[in-house]
Amino acid sequence: MPRPNLSLMGGVLLGMLTALPAQAHKTEVSGNVAGTWHLEPDHSAKAGEPARLWVALTQPGGKVIPLDQCDCQLAVYRANQAGDPPILQPTLQAMSPESFENIPGTEIIFPSVGEYRIVLTGSPKAEGRFTPFELSYTTVVAAGRTAAPAPPPEAAPSGTAQSNPVITPSQASEPTAQTLSNRSLWGLGIAVGGVGLAIATWLRLAQKQKR
Repeated sequence: MPRPNLSLMGGVLLGMLTALPAQAHKTEVSGNVAGTWHLEPDHSAKAGEPARLWVALTQPGGKVIPLDQCDCQLAVYRANQAGDPPILQPTLQAMSPESFENIPGTEIIFPSVGEYRIVLTGSPKAEGRFTPFELSYTTVVAAGRTAAPAPPPEAAPSGTAQSNPVITPSQASEPTAQTLSNRSLWGLGIAVGGVGLAIATWLRLAQKQKR
């Protein structure tokens, strides 16, 4: 296993310390490029709210790599879903925060609470400037502002006609007491009429037999 180039890393970090103000930033080295990450506000992004991200890229000695000299790409992944495609690929733009000028940066809106891994890959637009690199930064996104509750439904103005109640099929098939009463009377009438017709027929037959 090859040993790390301690002199190179020491020169890179020394250059970073002279270029950066006394703030808490995460610095990572890939090849001969060092990247210092900063996420605003205060490295504590909130879900659904804009967060400003920038990465200061430097070479040994603290020489800054501006965005116009780097073919850089940014991708955002969920930290617990290895192998999945990125959920966001924000477009980088040149920013000049603190003492830096024209370094890669962007604005990110994380969709939900959780842990995210942000990966910056890059290669020089002109050969020999620096080696291709891949830098990563992990952050935990907290809950943001809660959404406003939906307004209650508006009440119907007084004096206006109310809509007819909705009757379900089960309610429509259930007979009411008045309907049952009407059905009983109708059946009783049919029964009485049938008995009367039978008596009249029997009397006619009896009269014919007497003759």
